[in-house]
Amino acid sequence: MKNGVDVSVYQGDIDWKNVKNSGIEFAIIKAGGSDSGFYKDSTFEQNYANAKAVGMPVGAYYFVGSGCTSKADGIADAKRFLEIIKGKTFEYPVYIDLEATSPSAKSGATEACIGFCETMENAGYYCGIYASDVSGFNDRLDLSRLSKFDKWVARYGSKPVVVKSYGIWQKLDSGRISGINGNVDLDEAYMDYPTIIKNAGLNGFKKPENPAPAPPQNKPAPQTEQTKPTTKVVALTIDGKTYEGTLTEK
Repeated sequence: MKNGVDVSVYQGDIDWKNVKNSGIEFAIIKAGGSDSGFYKDSTFEQNYANAKAVGMPVGAYYFVGSGCTSKADGIADAKRFLEIIKGKTFEYPVYIDLEATSPSAKSGATEACIGFCETMENAGYYCGIYASDVSGFNDRLDLSRLSKFDKWVARYGSKPVVVKSYGIWQKLDSGRISGINGNVDLDEAYMDYPTIIKNAGLNGFKKPENPAPAPPQNKPAPQTEQTKPTTKVVALTIDGKTYEGTLTEK
């Protein structure tokens, strides 16, 4: 498990060195959205550059507005997201952030998420969906149709119960971290995203020609004809009684 934060313009100027020194191991940075026109978050470029400068692994998210309720809407927002993050590398996933749609648009919002994620995946990104455990994945989305996509789930005070499988849990929206003025969201990641993403050549990284081998599984080596033990059937007489059985050569 790794500890992280997610940030946007609301956190203002961030001292990323202090953030890293406080024990934070990754950050998900807001890139932009469509909830107030179509925009890039005004602190995205500086947050990305300054986090990278101190060796902080990063991901990114795009906040979609209330009108993102069809597959076409999701595709259009993904294309805007791609323009914002073009030329950058992300060790953590890139996400659609769905919070603003109406529960009555549940089917359309689900289609939008599918369209968004598929567009990002086709462009070579590891994409996931961010939403609240209950008001998002339960009330605004059809979770049964989103099983193939990774999830970043918000639920404060306890771990998610609606979403059973997820890679990141947003556990608190009022965290306090050295280097950030005011409250900040705190997260826990349960997957080795940097290794997964880099080995697959996603999120702007080149796929390595010789990826690191998988760790050994500690399985016994298969026995060959030369290594198989020799066995013999023998008869032994002890105290006038005869015993037959198999002995193995050591």
